[in-house]
Amino acid sequence: MSQRAKDMTLLLLLIMMYGPNGGKLQKTQRGQATLALTNDTIETRISFGTEHNVTILDTAGQLVCNSNKKSCYIECSSHNLFENVSFTVLEKLELTIINVENTTIDFNIIVNQTSCSCTVVDCLPDEISKLLTRKERQMNIPKDMRNILNIKQMCKEVIFHEAVLDTYIRVEKKAINSIVNMTIPEQSKNYYEEDISMTVVKIYLNTTNGFVPIAAPSVLNYDKVADTFIPVEPFKNETQNKIGVVTYNADEHFKTKVRNKFFTSKVIRIEVPDRDIANLKKPLKMNFKINSTKDPSASTYTVSCQFYDEKGDKTWKTDGCETAMISDDVVECSCDHMTPFAVLLVDLKISKNQWEILSYISYTGCSLSAFFSASTVLMFIFNGNARAEVSSSIHVSLSGALFLLNMSFMFSEWAATWTVKEVCVFIAATIHYSLLCSFTWMAIEALHLYLLLIRVFNIYIKHYMVKLSLIGWGVPAVIVGCLLSVNNIYGISNSILSDTNTTNQICWIKEPRVLYGVSVSYFSIVFLFNLGILITVSRQIFKLRKMGNRHNKMPVCKDLGTVLSLMCLLGTTWGLAFFSSGYTNYPILYLFCILNTMQGFYIFVWMCAVARKNSTQTPHSKSTSTLDTSK
Repeated sequence: MSQRAKDMTLLLLLIMMYGPNGGKLQKTQRGQATLALTNDTIETRISFGTEHNVTILDTAGQLVCNSNKKSCYIECSSHNLFENVSFTVLEKLELTIINVENTTIDFNIIVNQTSCSCTVVDCLPDEISKLLTRKERQMNIPKDMRNILNIKQMCKEVIFHEAVLDTYIRVEKKAINSIVNMTIPEQSKNYYEEDISMTVVKIYLNTTNGFVPIAAPSVLNYDKVADTFIPVEPFKNETQNKIGVVTYNADEHFKTKVRNKFFTSKVIRIEVPDRDIANLKKPLKMNFKINSTKDPSASTYTVSCQFYDEKGDKTWKTDGCETAMISDDVVECSCDHMTPFAVLLVDLKISKNQWEILSYISYTGCSLSAFFSASTVLMFIFNGNARAEVSSSIHVSLSGALFLLNMSFMFSEWAATWTVKEVCVFIAATIHYSLLCSFTWMAIEALHLYLLLIRVFNIYIKHYMVKLSLIGWGVPAVIVGCLLSVNNIYGISNSILSDTNTTNQICWIKEPRVLYGVSVSYFSIVFLFNLGILITVSRQIFKLRKMGNRHNKMPVCKDLGTVLSLMCLLGTTWGLAFFSSGYTNYPILYLFCILNTMQGFYIFVWMCAVARKNSTQTPHSKSTSTLDTSK
């Protein structure tokens, strides 16, 4: 039986006899309590009146307090008050209630002429948040480190509450930083608690390779957690030369927001007090010992070095971290910042073989699309009749956007291998700009088609093509320019394969919220608009077909071919992406890659068909759009 168990149990016994829920209590009131010691577990049952019952279960590693079927938390200013008190004899102590609320009671007790102040708090989100906030404002280290961990242990369900979790992690971090800040005469010192272990090390700059090796302290059932190699770069010309490496034995509070990911290592935290270490030239290296598994279902997962984003959206991310599998049970993580880290098993959707096939299709299609897009532009330049038509100008503008998109996309993997980050940022921004331009010109195609086939009359717009160009090229430029003004939006994005331990790096948008908030939402609006125009135009085409059937038979395949061509022209085939959202649908992925990478080819064929049709017509019957731009 641990000394802490005796202290806390007898103290709780005295407290609960006066009622942890407060109210109008009198010191002369009495209750009944029974203590039992069974299999190293102290069980305390307290009855106060007919409605109030308290049960405390205390072991060497866990303390559970329940009051009227509610969890409660207790802490006192002094410890080891009952060393000379027999476990079988209850000594009468003087108790003074200082403050009573519905869920909290503060009081003093006197033991052997020593006064001790205590607090009992029901485990409720608001009350625990207030308690943590008070500790954050005035922290007593190292004692409050133990108290903070006790809060997590005794009020576990409340700590995982969304309104409490972020506060707890923030306060816990401050307590860890306070311990690191404590003066240590030695080069290193270890601190051990039930939930965490910590090593504080003084950093010396006279290292041969620029790194200081520090082993993450071991915890229960782990002989080795991780070997860390701390770069000395951040400590040059700095007065703060201490660093803390923390291993979490109880790390559930970091896992509550994780979806479709599984932790295969312990969580460790690298802390330098009062400083944010980021953008390291020499990355922090950590060799994690992982839980290897032979479970066949594990083939759908892969290891991924990730960090907990405490300042962002409070989730696990891969930004700035690279993953390398050293052996079956050791993963090397290289990260350019210092935060909480762990190795996760990530649920991935595309296998390596499928990824390679899709890549070949995409690169082949993009190459052909780029060639035919360039051919469309050249044909437009050397064809005077085509330059006279607004429709052809719009087709060529879309071809130009697709050419830029296909060319920049083919350089995305190559640019990710460059050590100069600006190259990858440029390629990623170019891909995003050309993609938005393509979507915008698809919407302009739909608008122009609507004006020609539906409105027909009264559609003269002055400087029509100039205005369309400002929209088609200008709006995407404004969006990408705004994103470029924000750091760390474009760069290397890791695409992890499901059946290997490697990642495929491309230059793209690194922030998922930007990807979904800008690109996906932008395309969704364009897709819905173009789909509506396509349906309207298709109805008009088949309506004219019925009218034409009164005089002669018109082939159905011709009208169907026109509708299919318009689908490709307006980019509605990009909508196939919606059918694979949230799960892997390989047939849809293959159709998506084939149809959309060949869009430049479809426009070239369309332009050739229009040019051939116009060449068979007399000059006065050629289509000269009423959307005149020359006036």
